[in-house]
Amino acid sequence: MTGIIDLEQRYCAHNYHALPVVLTRGEGVYVWDTEGRRYIDMMSAYSAVSHGHCHPRLVKVLGEQARTLGIVSRAFHSDQLGPFVARACELTGMDMALPMNTGAEAVETALKAARKWAYTVKGVAENQAEIIVCEQNFHGRTISIVGFSSETSYRAGFGPFPPGFKRIPFGDAAALEAAISGNTAAFLVEPIQGEGGINVPPAGYLAECADICKRHNVLLFCDEIQTGLGRTGAWLASHHDDVQPDGVMLGKALGGGLLPVSLFLARQDVMNVFQPGDHGSTFGGNPLAARVALEALNVLVEEHLIEAAADKGAYLLAGLRKLRSPLIRSVRGKGLLTGIEIDERRTSGRSVCERLLEKGILSKDTHETVVRLAPPLVISKSQIDEVLGQIEAVFHRIEGE
Repeated sequence: MTGIIDLEQRYCAHNYHALPVVLTRGEGVYVWDTEGRRYIDMMSAYSAVSHGHCHPRLVKVLGEQARTLGIVSRAFHSDQLGPFVARACELTGMDMALPMNTGAEAVETALKAARKWAYTVKGVAENQAEIIVCEQNFHGRTISIVGFSSETSYRAGFGPFPPGFKRIPFGDAAALEAAISGNTAAFLVEPIQGEGGINVPPAGYLAECADICKRHNVLLFCDEIQTGLGRTGAWLASHHDDVQPDGVMLGKALGGGLLPVSLFLARQDVMNVFQPGDHGSTFGGNPLAARVALEALNVLVEEHLIEAAADKGAYLLAGLRKLRSPLIRSVRGKGLLTGIEIDERRTSGRSVCERLLEKGILSKDTHETVVRLAPPLVISKSQIDEVLGQIEAVFHRIEGE
């Protein structure tokens, strides 16, 4: 194991601070390291592995399609893209979809759509469009996206950044209304902030934001790359507030834990601002990705994984809130997207995750203070009980030191 880590350290860019484990195999909620030790995966690759590792239906269609047709580019039609985007629109209630690869690409597509809509539909003067975002947001790692981040470490050393963005506090609808001007094209928001610390806004926040946006002719774009596709116990986290956004970004779980697949979905008048040549991607919407993503959507429906996330998520959250430890400042989340905020005066999130690793539980902290728990949606209650027991044991050990 040490030799493999050394090889990565020598030849791979040091842009991650990985926990000291080398994973080699996965099945369902479990992964195994090179020494044969089994772990419960409570990260599921930031929701990319919502279906569980190596789901047999997804592996099957991946192999079938890889042996049939992989990629031809959007210069031609394929028999897989149409069924995929039609199903995605049907399940999300959106009119049209534009396929890309990574979540950041879906967000960049949304930014372009918002600006062009502002100029061609709303009548904003050229190059004056503004997009409102939230403090503690995380929408990706491109230059434009980190440019409107409030996290210093994401921005340091990467400027200058593109203009045209305004930041407001998350969870404050009044701040949104105050920030809107005649040049505002869109409000881009995560229904629950994942990387920001599993920050859950007040009940009704998104519905109030939707009303404000509608009154001011501003697009409401919801980044559901981590929160969508059942993660919070609903198809989209925005559905908890009975909100139908004007645009939605999906990714991560859309690829079934096997491929990078993303979508920007929107109502028709927003998507129709794109004309041939305006936007594109060599790999976006390729037959292999489309076939796997369509099956990933069907698995979520047919195996009732959204309902499972609601049920198991409530069970996990209740179990976490029963833990009594001075290390815990708060527990928050929705569905199977939960976070334990750690008292940084006593220990760090990183230290907790390292101790959990020793107990056979994989997790990852964010901002050194929040331990994220977002397992595959196929996790069972008995597996959750095992995780809760190990978390309690780790806390007791740290308390005794």
